[in-house]
Amino acid sequence: MLRLRRIAQLCWLGMIAVGLAMSDTSAADEPTVAASAYSQFGADTCLTCHADESTALLFRGTHGQRRHSAGPFGAQQLQCEACHGPGGAHARRPAAGQARPAVVSFGAASATPPETQNAMCVSCHRSTAQHEWSGSSHERAAVPCSSCHQVHASADPVLARVTQPEVCLGCHARQRHEFALPHAHPVRQGKMACTDCHGAHGTTNEWDLVRLTVNDTCVSCHAAKRGPFLWEHPPVVERCTNCHQAHGGVHPALLTQRAPFLCQQCHAQTGHPSIARGPDELAGAGPSPYLLAGSCINCHSQVHGSNHPSGEQLTR
Repeated sequence: MLRLRRIAQLCWLGMIAVGLAMSDTSAADEPTVAASAYSQFGADTCLTCHADESTALLFRGTHGQRRHSAGPFGAQQLQCEACHGPGGAHARRPAAGQARPAVVSFGAASATPPETQNAMCVSCHRSTAQHEWSGSSHERAAVPCSSCHQVHASADPVLARVTQPEVCLGCHARQRHEFALPHAHPVRQGKMACTDCHGAHGTTNEWDLVRLTVNDTCVSCHAAKRGPFLWEHPPVVERCTNCHQAHGGVHPALLTQRAPFLCQQCHAQTGHPSIARGPDELAGAGPSPYLLAGSCINCHSQVHGSNHPSGEQLTR
């Protein structure tokens, strides 16, 4: 068994050496590995001290499965030390007056720098989902992967639509407030997840959107507003957020303001047939009562655009 363990260690180290030679990243970005510092018995050594509930949950998840050949517990991997680094010196009883050498630990409160933690994760997770990580907003903010992901768990909460928002909103307090407003996207109800719109590992688009623009993101669900229309409403073509809040608001349809105030940011009421314009009209007359209730939308119902031949004013 010890011989097989040593062969697995040498194979793993050989793979790392080849990977580092082929990688375009510098050696400083990768976790260093010392061959002589690995423990003899792998996870069996770790479990003599770390046999708690957290460790038990590890073996129920992907990272603790032997059938997952690319995972830490795959046939030729280093088990716990694949993530926590060489633990031979850490496992030995330290000499009197000396501290036990530390291994890589994970979490926001860990003494291990976030860059070192994340280098351990990225050394395996180089799929297309993570190729934008370098330079992303989370990477620049030195957010450890383990602040969001739970490796020692039977299921990672950020991978489930129902539990993911609680993880994201733990840091994004403003968005938590917006989703609690009377009119909001159904994130709290589990019908949407943050990653439906945003790429947590980074994208090349503004606000880490998964699609190229704000409008592309919105119309991926709101297909009826996609267009093109015969009669277009310019602010709609430009950006949905000209009129709508992205996460939630106090006005219906997630509008930034209620009509007619929203409409009058661009459209002056002067000259509109609903406004009294001269001495022949009733003295003291103000805006028409038709501007109440649905306001402008009472008449201009096709506010996003119209394909009707007579819909130049977006009325039909």
